[in-house]
Amino acid sequence: MADTFSGVFTAMVTPMTADQQLDLDALAKLTEHLIGHGIHGLCPLGSTGEYYALSDEERLQVIETVIKTADGRVPVVPGTNSGGTQQIVEYSKQAEQAGAAGVLLAAPYYSLPTDDELFEHFRAISDGIGIPIMLYNYPGRTGVDMDPALVARMADIENVKYIKESSGDIPRVSEIIDLCGDRMTVFCGCDTGALESFVSGAVGWVSGAPNFLPAEHVKMFELSVVQRDFEAARQHGATFLPILRLLESGKYTQLVKHGCGLKGYPVGPTRQPLLPVSAEEGAVLKELVDGLGG
Repeated sequence: MADTFSGVFTAMVTPMTADQQLDLDALAKLTEHLIGHGIHGLCPLGSTGEYYALSDEERLQVIETVIKTADGRVPVVPGTNSGGTQQIVEYSKQAEQAGAAGVLLAAPYYSLPTDDELFEHFRAISDGIGIPIMLYNYPGRTGVDMDPALVARMADIENVKYIKESSGDIPRVSEIIDLCGDRMTVFCGCDTGALESFVSGAVGWVSGAPNFLPAEHVKMFELSVVQRDFEAARQHGATFLPILRLLESGKYTQLVKHGCGLKGYPVGPTRQPLLPVSAEEGAVLKELVDGLGG
């Protein structure tokens, strides 16, 4: 396994049975499916993984299942998020002990920490573990924006090595790179801005859409980052950009899970409070997926 992360990392869904219980067999099959389609890394328990609706025992079961199934073939970088620093440290230690290659961490939600508080928060987590931290800047979900100046400051923390930049402000990719240099590696976290992020210097993409479109995302990465053929990447990306726009218009997790079923590997419903997509919403996604062919 590479010492540094790059490529397409799937923010994995958490498969459920019809009665909203964990389906670990389906999770193992999904892990195999994604690796078999060339995905470069796996991120269980992110936003798409419904971590907030799982018990501590379930969270650990998810991490252990994905790590065991991946068996070192690709890095597994689970989310270990919560509302308080001490709890996140414990979750992160558990992930490290289970064999995680790193952890994906958003800003703590609800408490709205200041920049100084965020710095001390991430420093405490870094002091508690020995694996890399990928920051996850998603102000639309957390209510906290880690701007490039703060990211540059946190790049001095020992284990803070990566960022999934999901603010939707694409120029931040180049700004973070300019401020941090090789101290911070940027992953695109905005599905509809991947090409622009890659042009600006991002070397990876963390997204939930590869749960049901893995080959499309891997090809996009290869054309953009490996071959630097941006015109070919633009043309390829245009084939599934309408799907990404639909996902980002709302009901992201529900639509991703529905998409998995459309592609022939059902992963069950979302857990409440999220409800399944409507018949009309499902029909729109089906039409777009069918239009891809293959």
